[in-house]
Amino acid sequence: MTETDRDEGFGPPHTEDILRELFELVENARNLPMSTSVRVEREEVLDLIESAVDRLPEELRAARWLLKGRDEFRARMKREAEDVVETAKETAARMVARTEVVKAAEAKARSIIDDAETRARQMMREAEDYCDQKLASFQVVLEKTQRTVAAGRERLAATVEEIELAPTDDLGAEFFDAESD
Repeated sequence: MTETDRDEGFGPPHTEDILRELFELVENARNLPMSTSVRVEREEVLDLIESAVDRLPEELRAARWLLKGRDEFRARMKREAEDVVETAKETAARMVARTEVVKAAEAKARSIIDDAETRARQMMREAEDYCDQKLASFQVVLEKTQRTVAAGRERLAATVEEIELAPTDDLGAEFFDAESD
């Protein structure tokens, strides 16, 4: 399954999609009579939260894969840089054998080594920048997820508190007590 398949509605939803659905469920829920609290179906909310939690490990695996890819890329670039440096050293050693071109060989070797090191540093910076962008994007998704879950839990807690704090039917007892005075 490709990323485009998911974008076109095929395949399992992303955690962010599930959380948006949960948000819409709470946002569009009907108000309780004479209250700003809303009534939501517990099972539906719990199912959506469970689906989001089930999807998180996949996204965490994707982040780990990205980090592993970065490490492999850095190792490969380091090997390439070492190969370039080794090639430069071999080239320089061959040139030393020729006395007329010793100075030119040393300059060329230094240039090759400097270029290789510069290229390796640039490639490593690019790889780190790419990974940082992907991790920042992932962090944003996780923070949105956390805020949405926290807001949903607060709404649920507020609903439970209102139910628990609602006055019981003691009004009739006070009415009759007032009459006997």
